[in-house]
Amino acid sequence: MAGDATLFQRSDMVEAGWNVIQPILDVWHALPARGFPNYAAGSWGPIEADDLLERDGRTWRRIGEEEIDKRGRIAAPDKAGIIT
Repeated sequence: MAGDATLFQRSDMVEAGWNVIQPILDVWHALPARGFPNYAAGSWGPIEADDLLERDGRTWRRIGEEEIDKRGRIAAPDKAGIIT
C-alpha cells in the first residue's frame, strides 16, 4: 500500500463525498430522535426486536440459555457451544 496512490481517493473526490453526506448529518443532528429503540450495551436488545418476531410467531434464540426443542427435550449447548 505504501506509495500506491491508486489505493486511495483523490482529495477532490473526498471533498465531493463530504458535500453529499454533510447535509444528511446536519439534518440528523438537528432533528430529535423519534422513537429509536435504544438499549443497554450487553443486553439482548430492544423490546421492539422481540415484538417484531412475535408478530410472526417467532422468537430469538438466546445463545447460552437452555432451550426446549420440538420434542420437548431441553436443548443446551455442550462444551463446544453446540446445541444438542
